[in-house]
Order: sequence, then C-alpha cells, then structure tokens
Amino acid sequence: MIRVVLTRAAGGNDELAARLAAAGVEPVECPLIAVEPIPGPPLDLGAYAWLVLTSRHGVEMLAARGWNGGLPRLAVIGPGTAEAARVHGLEPDLVPDVSTQEGLVQVFPAGPGPVLFAGAADARDVLARELGADVVPLYRTVALRPDVFPRADLVVVASASAARALAALGVATPVVSIGPVTSAAAREVGLVVAAEAATHDLDGLERAVRVAASSIASSPS
Repeated sequence: MIRVVLTRAAGGNDELAARLAAAGVEPVECPLIAVEPIPGPPLDLGAYAWLVLTSRHGVEMLAARGWNGGLPRLAVIGPGTAEAARVHGLEPDLVPDVSTQEGLVQVFPAGPGPVLFAGAADARDVLARELGADVVPLYRTVALRPDVFPRADLVVVASASAARALAALGVATPVVSIGPVTSAAAREVGLVVAAEAATHDLDGLERAVRVAASSIASSPS
C-alpha cells in the first residue's frame, strides 16, 4: 500500500486522510507547521471597499477577531477559502480561477477603492504591491521539527511553509503540492514535485495524490 504523509497543521488533515484511506492509500499525519493567532482588536473595515482573504486560517482568525463597520466586498483565493467563508455566513464576491495572488490581481476590478488584505504575517506581498492593499496580519505559521519523520512514498505539502519545513528535515521523499506557488517553493528548496493539484482544495489534492500514488504503484520495483 502506498504511504502518504500529511503535513498540515494539527486538525487540518482529517478529511483528506479519510478520503485517501477510502481510496486505498495509507495516510500518516505528521504536522510540519503550527498556526499561531496574532492578538489584536476587531478589524476596522469601515474605510475599505474590499477585503481579501487567502486561506481557511485567515477566515477562521477573522471570525475569531470580529470586525467593526459593515463588511466590504469580499475576495478570496481558492475554493477552500470560499467554502470556509460560507461556513461563517460570508459570501465571496470574487473567487479567481487561478488560486494565487497573481490570479486574483488579474481579475480584480479596475479602480477598486481601498483594499485590505488580512492573513498570514509571512504572506507574499503581491496584493500590497499590485493593489496598494493595506495589510493586517491575523496569524503566523511556525515550522515544527518532529523527532522522527515517517517513512513514506509521498508527502503532501499544502503551503510554502510546509515545503520549507520538510526540506529543513533533509527528507528527499517526493511531494504532492496544493498549487503552483507551493510547487515553486518546494523546488526552490530542492524537493521533487511528483504532482500538483489542479484545484486549490481537498478535491484537487486528493486527485493529485491518487495520480501520483498510481504512478508509483505501477512503476517497476
């Protein structure tokens, strides 16, 4: 049986693990990052025309902090983020087909007015540069170093932070990446990308893992 390590923060691997197990793949959880909220007051959204969220963590941290003023138009990156927003009663106004900051910039309306990006403290600065967005850090990601990393055929990395944390362990196992930004980060630190999810969500990751696992299973020993 093909063995796959799931590296998202604790609690974020459950659904993918269940899907892979049902597909005949052995999932092993080994979180390589932790998510730490950055304390702060409710966000003051009254001055903004748009709010941008780029991850499920961003949605959760926003919901925990709360906000003042009416909610502006909402742009999110990725169907997973859109789904998380809807769980909290927030309906996105804009979800780009390409699940990257660059993809969002390409479809953002001209002259959008003031934009606020609320997300990770170490997030890429594309939105700030291209849209002039103000930035409020809601959380930070911290790399974890397990005492022993599981032996496996594949490792799933769902963020650039996880890819860098894996490389820091000296692990050479091929990876399945959630998207192009994570794939680029993985290759930059010397990891081999066996497959990349076509969509930035659980469905895309599951399909990519199954394709990579099938390829391994059918390869000559």
